[in-house]
Order: sequence, then structure tokens, then C-alpha cells
Amino acid sequence: MKTMKRLTALLAAAGAPLLAQPALTVYNQGFAVVRERVPLELKAGENEVTFAGVTAQLEPDSVVLRDPAGRVAIRILEQSYRSDVMSQPLLLSLNEGRELEFLVRDQNAKEYRVRGKVIRSGYLPGGQPAQPIIEVDGKLRFSLPGEPLFPALAGDGILKPTLTWRLGVPQAARVEAELGYITGGLSWQAAYNLVAPEKGDLLDVVGWVTVSNQSGKVFEGAAVKLMAGDVNRVQPAAPRMAKARGAVMLAMAESDAVTEKAFDEFHHYSLPRAVTLRDRETKQVEFMRATGVKAPVIYVYDGAADFGRFFGGMNRDPGYGTQSNKKVWVMREFRNSEENRLGLALPKGRLRFYRRDDADGRIEFTGENELDHTAKNELIRVKTGDAFDVVGERVRTNFNGSNRQDFAEEDFEIKVRNRKAEPVTVRVVEHLYRWSNWSITQKSDAFVKKDAQTIEFSVFVPPDAEKVVTYRVRYEWR
Repeated sequence: MKTMKRLTALLAAAGAPLLAQPALTVYNQGFAVVRERVPLELKAGENEVTFAGVTAQLEPDSVVLRDPAGRVAIRILEQSYRSDVMSQPLLLSLNEGRELEFLVRDQNAKEYRVRGKVIRSGYLPGGQPAQPIIEVDGKLRFSLPGEPLFPALAGDGILKPTLTWRLGVPQAARVEAELGYITGGLSWQAAYNLVAPEKGDLLDVVGWVTVSNQSGKVFEGAAVKLMAGDVNRVQPAAPRMAKARGAVMLAMAESDAVTEKAFDEFHHYSLPRAVTLRDRETKQVEFMRATGVKAPVIYVYDGAADFGRFFGGMNRDPGYGTQSNKKVWVMREFRNSEENRLGLALPKGRLRFYRRDDADGRIEFTGENELDHTAKNELIRVKTGDAFDVVGERVRTNFNGSNRQDFAEEDFEIKVRNRKAEPVTVRVVEHLYRWSNWSITQKSDAFVKKDAQTIEFSVFVPPDAEKVVTYRVRYEWR
């Protein structure tokens, strides 16, 4: 049997830090890939190596340890991962059934010691702690009588989450190995602040990324990439810089640029400088800025309340689809294109809209919504709220048909009232929900067919006026 040499990770050169700059690729699904350099001196045969300082949410079967230069074939013969870091609750659990000394301080700050037997520590790994039970002088206490004093740590106690390997190499070698693994506890998300003047539809856009570290490990001076996209998981190029015309820029100056790159079926964003991420810390970094983005306000009235696809003969029910609501949606619509001062892959995140009040120059919040991952040149349309001064009303005025007939006809009247001081154009959306075989036999205004069962009227309404739209639809089941 080969002789086992117990080694530790050694410095590659005298005075060098233990690890080179760590690298993180953080996914917006709540996990990350960690890559660190581990300098090793290995002897021929089997070596036992202990590496402390990995995350507390490491996925052990994702570990890759390799020589990035490809000179040494490192075989992991055995691996152990321990995250039971020494703490007072854990040490209490290890001493259940034993007596310990407890340091007690009285009201006069005098100290004395009492002995007590740990009946129950209250420690539950990964769960909510329970009350400890300590026996003192033959009586049970549901609390600690004082500060517990523990015997010295055993040789297998750890202070940080630790990987221990049994490594095999054919010959002695000094290797700066790369350790890579997947871990939970790291996440990021994007947020966009969009500011418009009181009158007008040109927006200034600032995008932020927020990186959160809840992994149980501090990353000193890490190179960070943020991966945008939906990566399937089994459950248990140079940035375009600002031009004089005000195009989008990934950050504010070339030296500080966040670089975006298409990678496989995703996009990643590299932060320009090394970042120190402490455990339980959240950091924000500005990653894009654009001015003069055209994003007109549009009004949409979809008056069919609680509309749903038909089932079980409801399409022939005379009362189906006649309920209505009065809310007119306020939406923003803009193209993610270079011509519109954008034109880059936008990671999903929250959009917050503001308007600048001309009276005092201050911005006021006007609504928010969620943006999904959006590719270059795609159209973005988001609801920001409901209009106060624009109101809709939808009424069915006639119905002809029954369950025994092979057709149905119904008439609708839609009123749009504008109480604003300026004219508005409202997109009136109607769902022809009863059947796919339909025809509009009468109409007051032109419409556009949006899909197999949706039509849309573009309705211009002057200030403080009302516009009425009517139409008749005929369905046939023959």
C-alpha cells in the first residue's frame, strides 16, 4: 500500500499570497461558479490536501480541480466536504449528555462558575434552533445558565468550510491548480431607472446591477462576471462607447466600462474592476447609461373583465364575456435598438419610471414593472399604471343566438372619455372569445386584426370629450 503523505496547500513562491485573484460568474438564478487558484506541491503517489475557505453552500459533486496548463494530470481519488464550522450551538450539540462549566456574571460583575449537564443543545443543522435544556443541581433549565466553557478543539474541528482531497499524481510536481465549483448563496439582479421630463417622451436610462453574497465566504479582489439568461438546472466583445450624439454606453468612461458579451445562448457582463464581496454583503454597480430614448406613453383599454378562453360550452352562453371594467392602462413602449440609443442585450430586472416636475425640478415616481431578458432590437412594452383622467366603458347592446343555433351575433358599444387638457389616442382591444370562425359585419371605426381572436381600434379622443366605438360580430359553428 502506498505511503500516505499528509500535505497542505503550499505557496507557489515565498511571500506570495495563498490564492491568486478569485473569479466569479454569478447567475441571476441564485448560484455562481467560483474559480480559485490553489498552489500545490505534490509528491509522487497519493497526497492528502486540505483546503479551507470554500463557501458554505458548495455543491460537492460540482468540484473540478485541474492543472490549467495541462502539464500534470491530477486525479481526485477521494473528496470530503465539511461545512459544520465550529460555533457555540454546534459545540453544545457535540457535548450533549456531558457536563460543562458555565461562566456566570452576577449583578455586581462578579464571575463564578457552575456545572451543568447538556440534556438538549437546541442545535438543528439547517433549521430553526430550539431551546436548550441544561440540568443544574438536579433541576432542568430551558436556557443556558451562563456562557459555556468548552474543552479544547479536537483535531478534526474546522473553523471554515473545508475540502479535503486524496490526490494522485504520477510524479512529484509543483502545480498552481485551478479549483472550480458551483455554489448557492450568490445572486444578482438588474434594475433600471428611467427619467422623463414633465412633458415629452424622451427618457434617460440608468441601469444598475445588484450583487448579493450570502455564501458564507469573503471574496477578496474577485473578478466578477454576471451571466444573464435562463440556465437549465436539475432541481433537488468590446462595449459600445458613448458618442457625441448621446448613444448608450456600458458605464460612464472607457476605463470603467462594464463589458457585455454573447456567450453560448446567454450574455455575460464583466465588471471593470476587481470587487471584494464580503459575506452577507450587497453591492451595486452601474452597468449602462443612455440618454434620449424614445418611449412614448400609450393608452390601452381592454374592457373585457375576467376574459378567459371558452370551455364546456361557455362560448354559447349569452352571458359569457359581458362583464367589463373602466380602467385604461398607461404603458410605455420603446425599441431596444441602436437607433433608439440602446441596442444591447438587457438582462431581466425591474423598471422604475420617474417624471421631472418642471415646477421644482424634482423627480416623482410614476410606476414600475418587470423587464424580461430582452435581446437587441426587440420591442419593450410595459404597463406603468392606470390612467386617472382617461376612462373606458364597455357594454353589450344586442345578442342574437342560442345553444340550439349554429351562429351567434352580438353588438358592443365602447366609450372612451378623456378628461385631460390634451388629446389622447387609446388602443381599444376587443377579444372575439366565442369562436375562431368570426366576422365583423358592422363597425363604426377601422380596426386591425392582431391575432386569430383579437382586434384593435385606434381611437383619437379630443380634450374633455368622449368617443364611441361600436361593432357587430357574427360567430358561426358550421
